[in-house]
Amino acid sequence: MPEFLGVDTSNYTTSAAVYVSEEKRIYQAKKLLPVKKGELGLRQSDAVFHHTKQLPEMVEQLFGDNHFSIPSVVTASARPRNVDGSYMPCFLCGEGFARSYSAITGAKLYTTSHQVGHILAALYSTDRLDLVKERFIAFHVSGGTTDCLLCEPDDEIVMRITELGTSLDLKAGQAVDRTGVMLGLQFPCGAELEKLAMCADKNLKVKTVLKDGNCCLSGVENKCGKMLESGETPENIAKYCLDFIAETIIAMTDHAIEIYGDLPLVFAGGVMSDVIIRDRIVSRYRSACFAQPQFSCDNAAGVAIYGYLKSTGER
Repeated sequence: MPEFLGVDTSNYTTSAAVYVSEEKRIYQAKKLLPVKKGELGLRQSDAVFHHTKQLPEMVEQLFGDNHFSIPSVVTASARPRNVDGSYMPCFLCGEGFARSYSAITGAKLYTTSHQVGHILAALYSTDRLDLVKERFIAFHVSGGTTDCLLCEPDDEIVMRITELGTSLDLKAGQAVDRTGVMLGLQFPCGAELEKLAMCADKNLKVKTVLKDGNCCLSGVENKCGKMLESGETPENIAKYCLDFIAETIIAMTDHAIEIYGDLPLVFAGGVMSDVIIRDRIVSRYRSACFAQPQFSCDNAAGVAIYGYLKSTGER
């Protein structure tokens, strides 16, 4: 049975996954990196340390809980994005493991970007892997990115990505986490901020900032801070933050559609697992595809699928 191993060591999650092609099914194991209460993240040196400790645990869990044959293909996310200069030390952990595995077993080795992994995981989880043969617009929205992307087929790298818009300052995930920590929540704050927002009793007016398809999100942090100082409830502050992000993504989508036409829309990344943001976007674009929650947050599923697509040419 052909099986494809993927590993991803992103800034906040250690993950390993196996794609069993005959079942068209992903098996995965992942674990968040530990962040101390009140802090907004990790230094890269700390992230590398925790990945070094956790990656063997994730691989042991994945293969201990399932009965796989030895995968003949291994893929690692080796960089944040497929652009020159894209680099983050934590990805060396996954790439180093994959290179070692390939050298020992003779498995075919591939590398891709964390961003491509996110997009392929979204396509897999919505049963739209067929889109790798087409042009489509994807959003990758997380702690490190708020990117609107044009995705096109590419025989060499599976998917060629062109940035159509991004955040010029704060990223959406950073806005969520900074607002959450401001309200006393534990990092990462997405799930708890969503719970707070569900109990809001106001719909505060949002005014987005867009410049040639690029957005600015630093204003949402400043606004939330002023709201807190003026006595606004945490619930309403949380709702304002999430509404601001949703409306910003909608504005970026409108700009991309105006230029490139009514292409399929795919939304990936941890921030896209938020129900409030997702529902607001779906109310505007009924056919939009969203990664299922377990494939929205950082994971190695799309990385494993990349190896499958590369080695089989099924694209």
